Amino acid sequence: MVTLPPEQPAPSGPPAPKERPQLHRARAMAESFGVDPARYDSARPAYPDELVERIVARQTDLRVLDVGCGTGIAARQFQAAGCSVLGVEPDERMAEYARKQGIDVEVATFEAWDPVGRTFDVVTAAQCWHWVDPTLGTTKAAEALRPGGRLAIFGHVFEPPLPIAHAFAAAYRRVVPDSPFNTQGRRPLDVYQAAYATIADAVGSSDEFDHVERWRFDWTRSYERDQWLDLLPTTGGLTRLPADQKAEILREVGEAIDAEGGTFTMEYVTLAATASRR
Repeated sequence: MVTLPPEQPAPSGPPAPKERPQLHRARAMAESFGVDPARYDSARPAYPDELVERIVARQTDLRVLDVGCGTGIAARQFQAAGCSVLGVEPDERMAEYARKQGIDVEVATFEAWDPVGRTFDVVTAAQCWHWVDPTLGTTKAAEALRPGGRLAIFGHVFEPPLPIAHAFAAAYRRVVPDSPFNTQGRRPLDVYQAAYATIADAVGSSDEFDHVERWRFDWTRSYERDQWLDLLPTTGGLTRLPADQKAEILREVGEAIDAEGGTFTMEYVTLAATASRR
């Protein structure tokens, strides 16, 4: 585990949502990722093995509830670690894809999902907690966990090299000037670190959880031009854009990658907030 450093001002990067606490109300956007589940599953990165290992903590046969499981990217990692996994996913298209990958999935929003008396050793939420009502989500997670069980909320923050990040931000602001995903002068890491601090504080201030921790994992991945342009349409700012607007943004990002030699190294940070059920 890496301790989170104090937030520092930095140049702007790719758009990150300005009003994350309200995103759970944007159901159309929350359920827009299933427009192309195969692309989502192939383009989106998995989570650091160290994160999965820390959550599992050398235990076997853990029962995991994966909130907002999507196509099952995280769920398959926990399966590979020896866990039995049940996914909850509001988008039937994503759920069906996950089922084809061997994940048992029930279709519902987490807030409306009925555990039917079942309890779990771990509740995970990978790249999705901002789509869950923050008050109801914490209560529902506690309801689904056995005493001593772990809640683990985690997700990626990506920061491309500045020429690529700036090209994306400039094109996005021009093409979609009124989008809530536009930011002015803030790095996504600053935004998301603050968001995960808020999540940890909210979980810790509830009566249901204690032993709250925040984790950070830094890693890198190389991308060629077409690989990155395949991933970008699966991100929240682009999933609902008309094809012509999306193409214009991707064209300008592609030109920026070409100017960097056609490939680049992405700096990823995976942030997590975890807590134990009282």
